[in-house]
Formats: sequence, structure tokens, C-alpha cells
Amino acid sequence: MPLDVTSSIALPHPTRQRQVRAVAVWLFGMCAMLLVMVSLGGATRLTGSGLSIMEWKPLMGALPPLSDAEWQRLYRLYQQIPQYALVNQGFGLEGFKRIFWLEWTHRLWGRLIGLAFLGPLLWFAWRGAISRRLAGRLGLLFLLGGLQGAIGWFMVASGFAADSTAVSPYRLVVHLVMALTLYAAIFWTALTLWHEGAATVPTGPRVRGLQPLIIGTCCTVALTVLAGGFVAGLRAGLTYNTFPLMDGSLVPASLAQLRPFVRNLTENVATVQFDHRLLATVTALLATVTLVVGLRGGAAGRLRTALLALGLAVLGQYALGVTTLLWVVPVALGTAHQAMAVLVLTAALTALHAGHSQAATPVANARIFAPYA
Repeated sequence: MPLDVTSSIALPHPTRQRQVRAVAVWLFGMCAMLLVMVSLGGATRLTGSGLSIMEWKPLMGALPPLSDAEWQRLYRLYQQIPQYALVNQGFGLEGFKRIFWLEWTHRLWGRLIGLAFLGPLLWFAWRGAISRRLAGRLGLLFLLGGLQGAIGWFMVASGFAADSTAVSPYRLVVHLVMALTLYAAIFWTALTLWHEGAATVPTGPRVRGLQPLIIGTCCTVALTVLAGGFVAGLRAGLTYNTFPLMDGSLVPASLAQLRPFVRNLTENVATVQFDHRLLATVTALLATVTLVVGLRGGAAGRLRTALLALGLAVLGQYALGVTTLLWVVPVALGTAHQAMAVLVLTAALTALHAGHSQAATPVANARIFAPYA
């Protein structure tokens, strides 16, 4: 993996290992905050709250309205966009406050993530607890986190266009992919630090050959999440609310109605939902096969645990997705489905990391798990 932070094959001193574990715990905590952020983003989207704040003030925006006059000013701004006229006209100041607070909380949580990342990063760097190389990588991730905030505003601004009541699906997917990329980078780094110098469990040849299956599962997980982003952006879950059939057929008749065909993959509601269903099914099957092959091949230790977690997470997400579809995407289930996608990604990365460490040679493992030497 390109996120391996390597520099030497020396194993850590116990005191140094405690420092490394402290950094890993901090990064795992950041992942937990990002999970909450993704969940808040899902709830914001599902309730139509994302367009309620029409100003981007990275610093001063942390303060909520403190007077009735300020509330009225923000409400008048919101009344100027199509979403108000076409969806929420007449819902009053109290209705505006309900959607405002969710979007404000989403943005505030993003600011808190920035502070929770930068503060400890500077502290660990000052104390010499992290290498210059790792500090550089984490500093880059911090800057990308700031870019994610700008991408969020770029996405929101697309919802202010004429006749628009929601953000651009393309910009939403970019925002989602960036969030999950940051999550994956931080989580992989935390895993590497946590297992630095850890002994590996000997594996047989069948387990060593398991890694391609794990990689394949990770790829289908990523593609399924990407397709899910377009389902969310097009609100495709509000139609074809039957399973496994779509409008009485396994393959909907309108699958290729747009020209050129490639537009159907991102703009045709039927095709986007069909792709998401198909990819989710392939992921579930591949995760099951990976689990069975791993268990029958004698996977042990954290690889066995990771495979079990991956299988259960994927199957649980599949069941949750079907339930969310059949119930026509209620806010609670839709939010849970988005949060669960992050947990599936977490399980996939954990399995990939465990499989990589057990398949590698001892020298390679030492390099992977010695980022501070």
C-alpha cells in the first residue's frame, strides 16, 4: 500500500512503541470523528438541510445566529433560492431553524475535526513522537481536510442554481469520495502504527494466496460506495422500491434510454440504482467467498478476525440497504446505511492490512511496521 510509512527495518524500543501507540490511538479517534461527520452529511442530505446556509465563512461561521435580526437575515437569504420556493415555501422561521441547525452542526463538526487533528499533530511533532516523514504525511492530510471543506462549499453552491432543489450529484460524489479517501488514509496509517513490530502468525500457502480475493473485495466495496453516491445524488432510492425486481424485472427496461450510453451510469435513475444493486451483490458474494476460503485455509489471529468482521459487515450492509430501499429511504435508515458504508470500508481495510502483513516476508513486515525508526 502507498500509505505504508517506512524507513527502516529496526523494531521499536518499548518506550518508543508506547509513543507510537499514542499516535495510533489519536488517529483512530480521528477516524471515529470522520465517521460521525459522514453520518451527519447523510442526515443533512436526506433532510434537505444542506442548502440552508448560503454563506461560506470558515472562521466566523462557527458562531450561530445570536439575535432575531440575524435569524431573519439568514432566512431572507434562504428564501431567494429555488429550494425554498419549490419545496419549503411557507414553512416559516421555525421550519428554517430546524434545517439550519443540522447543516450548522455538520459544518461545526468539520471545524472541530480540523482542530482535533492539528493540535495533537503539532504536539506530537514538538515532542519528537513522530518522524519528520510521518509529520509531513499527516500535514498533507490536514491540508487535504481543508480542501474537503472547500469542496463541500463547491457542492452546496451547485444547489443555488435556477430550478435546482438539491446539489449536483457529481459534486456530491466528489465530496463523498474525498471524505472516504481521507478516512482510508488515516485509518491505514493508524493500523500500521498500532501493529508496528507485532509478531505475525505463520500462514499456509492457501492463506497466502488469499490476498487477491481481499483486494478484489476492497475494489468492489469502493465501486459500490461510488455507485451509492450517485444513488444519493439522484435520489434514486425513492423509486423502484421493490427487491430483487425493478418494475417487475431483474433488469429495468429503461436501463439504456440516454445517449450516449455512458450518461446512464451517472444520470439515469434506473441504471444508477441497478448498478448499485449489482455491485452490492457482487461485493456480498465476493466477501463470502473470501471468508470461506480464508477460514478453510486456516486463517488465524487478526486475519481471521478481520475476515469475519468483513463478511458480517458486508452482509449486514446488504440487508440494511435492501430494508432502506423497501421502506423508501427514511432518514434514520438512510443515515445508518451511509454510516455502515464507512464501517464496511473499515473492515475491508483491516482485512487488507492483516492479509498484507501475514503474506509478506519478515523483513518486509519489519519495514511496514517500523515507520518511526
